[in-house]
Amino acid sequence: MSEFNEAEQLEQVKGWFRENGLWIVAGIVIGLGGLGGFRWYEKHRITQAETASERYDAMIEAFTRNDRTRGLTLAEEINREYAWTPYAALATLVAARVHVEANELDKATASLKSVVDTAKDDEIKMIARMRLARVLSAQGKYDDALAALKVDDVGEFAPRFADVRGDVLLAKGDRDGALREYQAARATDKQGLVDVDLLDLKIRDLGGTPPPRAGESS
Repeated sequence: MSEFNEAEQLEQVKGWFRENGLWIVAGIVIGLGGLGGFRWYEKHRITQAETASERYDAMIEAFTRNDRTRGLTLAEEINREYAWTPYAALATLVAARVHVEANELDKATASLKSVVDTAKDDEIKMIARMRLARVLSAQGKYDDALAALKVDDVGEFAPRFADVRGDVLLAKGDRDGALREYQAARATDKQGLVDVDLLDLKIRDLGGTPPPRAGESS
């Protein structure tokens, strides 16, 4: 599954939470009042978030050294004990990738569906939907894959969703539909969120003509 390789920048999400998430938690608690109980709760939640971050780092380290058992155990622990933090969803995304690499597609599908259903962060949910669509497509469940990509407003994810839809439609045998999606991905990508060179190659392979790039004459 070589195409199962979006540049998701999960560490950016993690870094954002490290910089901002703890203050958000603290702000919510402080807003409720200055009672001692709330101060304790604030400190407890911050400590939990820091611990979840440490467990997440340990999980990544385990997978890096190919200790799959330890990595999956830590992913389950993060989901069980720190489900309220973004690290739970991030850990599940990483675990799903590990399952895909082991060709355990049913497990990967279950993991990604859980992120789509339970993650509190919309960006993480979008990432999970794209990965879920690719796994379902690899299983030959093309209609389910396309259904996973049906979202009312995908915002800046529009070109990436179109690219994935194109891949699913191509795998399904719908070359015309795939070409339309690839062209839509090129047309809507204003921030360099997709691999333009690869998209242009896909478009040409299907008999289409890529739109001119910025600075090129039409």
